[in-house]
Amino acid sequence: MKRVIPVSLLLFIIILYGCGSSTGGELTGVQNRNKYFEPDPYGMTFIPLGSFTIGPSDQDVAWSQNNMAKTVTIDAFWMDETEITNNEYRQFVSWVKDSIMRRTLAKAGVDGFLAEGDQYDMLDDDKRPLNWKTKIDTRKNEDQKDALEEMYLPENERFFGHKEIDTRKLIYEYYWVDIKQAANPNNRYDFKKKQYNGFAFNALGEKTEVKDRSAFVLHDNIPVYPDTLCWISDFSYSYNEPMTSMYFWHVAYDNYPVVGVNWKQATAFCIWRTELLNGALAAARDPLVHHYRLPTEYEWEYAARGGLQNSKYPWGGPYTRNNQGCFLANFKPIRGNYADDGGVRTVRVGTYEPNEWGLYDMAGNVAEWTRSAYDESAYRFTHDLNPDYRYEARDDEPAVMKRKVIRGGSWKDIEYFLQVSTRAYEYQDTATTYIGFRCLRDYLGNSVK
Repeated sequence: MKRVIPVSLLLFIIILYGCGSSTGGELTGVQNRNKYFEPDPYGMTFIPLGSFTIGPSDQDVAWSQNNMAKTVTIDAFWMDETEITNNEYRQFVSWVKDSIMRRTLAKAGVDGFLAEGDQYDMLDDDKRPLNWKTKIDTRKNEDQKDALEEMYLPENERFFGHKEIDTRKLIYEYYWVDIKQAANPNNRYDFKKKQYNGFAFNALGEKTEVKDRSAFVLHDNIPVYPDTLCWISDFSYSYNEPMTSMYFWHVAYDNYPVVGVNWKQATAFCIWRTELLNGALAAARDPLVHHYRLPTEYEWEYAARGGLQNSKYPWGGPYTRNNQGCFLANFKPIRGNYADDGGVRTVRVGTYEPNEWGLYDMAGNVAEWTRSAYDESAYRFTHDLNPDYRYEARDDEPAVMKRKVIRGGSWKDIEYFLQVSTRAYEYQDTATTYIGFRCLRDYLGNSVK
């Protein structure tokens, strides 16, 4: 009698044989994984891993005693060659404006501004992605024009009747994962009880019970338009009206560093830039995921030194002039003489020579936000491997908790603030004419490039 093998057993044998033949019974890892190659990001330069001595490279003339000599090690990363410019930040503002306009048109029932497809049919309109292909044309389309009227300044606020976007409406809602709260042992998932334990704090400082991972996903809303009035408020009895009305939007200042941006706006920009790139990669079916952020003050100092240990300035020498007598950065070189270095206020990014790692304006032009919270004794308690001290201050907390480290000095500062080791701070909700920022991107994989 012919014996019949059950179908289920036959399938098991085939699967078992297939698995055995593919690996030979050896531990080989998951096969057919894509090979990883990271191209040079546009506008960024590679900073290799290494160790260096943080702290003063000269006398502490201010007697601040807020830094000390300490050897630390830093992983490799990418950093913007220049500070973020007006035109680059304007791309962020334009994206926020367009997204709000499209969401407004969708809520008004205008067709074509929400993504179409079977995968979106079950989602509510406020959860569906936007359709960026449909053109906004308020000149020819009356429905669009009427729906977007709320985006413009009301008639009683218009100057000579000019119809302008109400920049107070440009609010960016963004999300981030609070990994430090998630890493707290009290907040870990309990596999025995099959539940989370502990409590977490949201962006408003409200204490909530951790029921699932969403407790660590925080969100905030931030106005994105720069504070152009800082050109007036920063100075008393000084004529700066043209900078207020022209600096951010006029094409003449496109390649100047953006100012009037506080720490929270700079952080939001980094999150938006991350989503912009990863969204494009996902659309191209590229599995890569990248993350932009502000540098820590230690990463900033490491990059500013350009591989030159114990250097006073990014260019390596102890002086602020070259051998022809020309100044090497944009700062306040002589009392009352802002112009002697070639610039009265900010100048175009990249005007002066870069340091050894190809970074421009690491001293002068504008000081730069870092992600680090300011504490006078931070060098004493931070780790010596990728040191980092952060604190997410809420709006209702004391001002002392909102201090963020700024580095590099600016066009209005004396040369002491240009030193790579000089630490200063500003409050996270403060926007000024002399602070900008640049982004960092972590280097993935083997950090020996």
